[in-house]
Amino acid sequence: MAPHFVCTAALISVLSLPVFAGETVKNPLTTSETWQDLQYDVVGEAQIGAADTLLSLDAPYRAHDAATVPVVLKQIDPNAQITAATVVIDENPAPIAGVFTFSPAMGQLDFEMRVRVNQYSNVRVIAETPEGLHMTGRFVKASGGCSAPATKDPEAALASMGKMKLRMFGEAAQISTPRREAQIMIRHPNYSGLQRDQITQLFIPAHFIDHLEVWQGEELLFTMDGGISISENPAFRFAYNDNGATTLTVKATDTEGNSFETDLPKAASG
Repeated sequence: MAPHFVCTAALISVLSLPVFAGETVKNPLTTSETWQDLQYDVVGEAQIGAADTLLSLDAPYRAHDAATVPVVLKQIDPNAQITAATVVIDENPAPIAGVFTFSPAMGQLDFEMRVRVNQYSNVRVIAETPEGLHMTGRFVKASGGCSAPATKDPEAALASMGKMKLRMFGEAAQISTPRREAQIMIRHPNYSGLQRDQITQLFIPAHFIDHLEVWQGEELLFTMDGGISISENPAFRFAYNDNGATTLTVKATDTEGNSFETDLPKAASG
């Protein structure tokens, strides 16, 4: 699949991604004229099947914070091979939030991220397997996520930009465990181009992480090609199969040409 971007356009204090406690409302995808217009730009003429038995996407019916909406991808069929996924937020100014690729080392996909939602919208994932494309998603009630003010002033955000942190979870914090769960957190303002400087009231130019790679030793886990819909201070929580390497390495670039690379020791996470 070769998606086309429609627009080129404080580590958050909590250490783990938000969960949907008390969220019981079902919010399936709704009929969307916007998606009908977008579909060719995203997948071309490729046919898309339903992902009902392959993969689920969970997101809140009403988001508590439109600038940090949690999205959870979970593989249902343990025998399937999901090689890539495109996350689309239909009504956002730049609808493609990110294009992800996954190596076999990710095992059965279990992946979380935070995104911006600018107005009531379908949030959908198009998963790629050797058999073709499959789609599922949720309808999310949120507004203003792409224009919400940054949590830090520009100088402070730029001063800490590129700093990274790793957190390991539960029994997976033990290096000997073959199946592990981790969270990568990266300080970056990920400006959308729609936010205003709170002093000058001028728009802050778009400046965001456009490419990300996560490795364990010499083995690639996943990549992301991202846009403005990934939240400030991106955070990704994921499960993977441990290969014995003692560190996870994160490599990232942003739209200003900056490069960041950090080795994060598994044993020292916290």
